[in-house]
Amino acid sequence: MFQRIFATAIGAGVGVGLLIAALQHVALVPLILAAERYENGALDAHKHAQLQLPAPDFGKDVVSVVSKLGALVGSAQAHEHQAAYASAGDENLALRALLTTIATTLTSVGCALLLAGAFAVSGREVSAREGLLWGLAGFAAFALAPALGLPPELPGAAAADLVHRQIWWIGTMAATLVGLGLLVFAWRAWAIPIAIAVIAAPHLIGAPHPGEGVGLVPPELAASFAARSLGVNAIFWALLGLSTGALYVRFGRARPA
Repeated sequence: MFQRIFATAIGAGVGVGLLIAALQHVALVPLILAAERYENGALDAHKHAQLQLPAPDFGKDVVSVVSKLGALVGSAQAHEHQAAYASAGDENLALRALLTTIATTLTSVGCALLLAGAFAVSGREVSAREGLLWGLAGFAAFALAPALGLPPELPGAAAADLVHRQIWWIGTMAATLVGLGLLVFAWRAWAIPIAIAVIAAPHLIGAPHPGEGVGLVPPELAASFAARSLGVNAIFWALLGLSTGALYVRFGRARPA
């Protein structure tokens, strides 16, 4: 059983993690680099009424990632950075891209391990479709519900105390998981209102927000980052649930009698 769980987690986690890392580099990294320019004072948010958000260019950015990683591994030649990245003034973009890819892949393996373990504990018949539903539940608990109170933030954005935000995030995630578990596994008339109350409780309490003060990042940039982050998270959890469910079934059939 443990061999099945770990094989499923590694297979699904590594594959999905690499895909999402590439997607993050295309959709999110340009916004993070732009926010760092505001945070470092290279740009002034109050002097830029018209903000041009970096548009994702998959082909161009993938070529850039490959060239930068190649330079990091052993090439002695200097590679010209793209305009969006060169303007950030960061000489370690290749290293950052590599470390981000490693961290994203490890996170993906960890989430796949949670899903595969949940499959085993639930005792339910699992398929790729069932895995997709579990993945969407993971998106709701780990990304969507917390984002209703604490949307994904860029560097330089105004934020409340970190410990308070972490406590609220963990409580919201746990409450959403408990509520979804009651709806799916209890499936009784009394469980529905309890589940709704548990899911809504953190939002009724309210997420911690900063007091007076304005962040350094323009609101257009922050809104675009929050929307793209949720989109990337939705794709991540959907692919992870689908692939974890499919591999869990496959490795289960491959077990010797």
